[in-house]
Amino acid sequence: MRDPVTCARELIGCTLVWRKCAGVVAETEAYSAVGDEACHTWTRPSARAFVAAHPPGAAYVYFNYGMYWMLNVLVKGGAEEGFVLLRALEPAAGLAAMTRRRSAAQKSTKTLKPQALCSGPGKLAQALGVTGHDHGRDFCGGRGVSFLPPESPVAVETDARIGISRAQHLPWRFLLAGSAHISVQAGEVMPNVCSNPCASDSVALLSAGSDRHGAEVARKRKGQTDERSDL
Repeated sequence: MRDPVTCARELIGCTLVWRKCAGVVAETEAYSAVGDEACHTWTRPSARAFVAAHPPGAAYVYFNYGMYWMLNVLVKGGAEEGFVLLRALEPAAGLAAMTRRRSAAQKSTKTLKPQALCSGPGKLAQALGVTGHDHGRDFCGGRGVSFLPPESPVAVETDARIGISRAQHLPWRFLLAGSAHISVQAGEVMPNVCSNPCASDSVALLSAGSDRHGAEVARKRKGQTDERSDL
């Protein structure tokens, strides 16, 4: 049973299969639906409605800065609900298609190195061809989209989240240790700067529940509600 922080950590090392492309998840961020000022649910009624209406494992896709699609996974049903932002992949299949999409998006004829294909959430979405049409897509229902558990345990690093102006202190960014494919290495995040956002069954991994961390966070946040007006 999981919460967004646990899911974000445990997705590191899993393989994301996205139609004919695939990659090892190298970087994620967790966002809690309650008490997290950086989460869309803090200010967006549409995000709160999405959480209420969709099952765990649904893709939450939005257009950021009018430039990039962002691909998130809904975590729901446990001590906490929220999202996991997929920030980086190590490409494993479909590299030609990924390169073609990224080059087209950049309007460039330069050959992109594999390390640059998915080293950021905007790049990841471009490489996979993610658009608003994927909003609500089921990560756990097959049909060419799924998570596969890692074949062996992986080392995970923890760091601050990137590209946000609120709740920057939370160490809710998770990195595949030693990966050359992540957006920013651990310890290199500059505080108060908003940067360019350029393990088992996947259903169980993304769905309800709590572990010791989730229970502790839930107790700290007990009684908190989103009292912000609709912006």
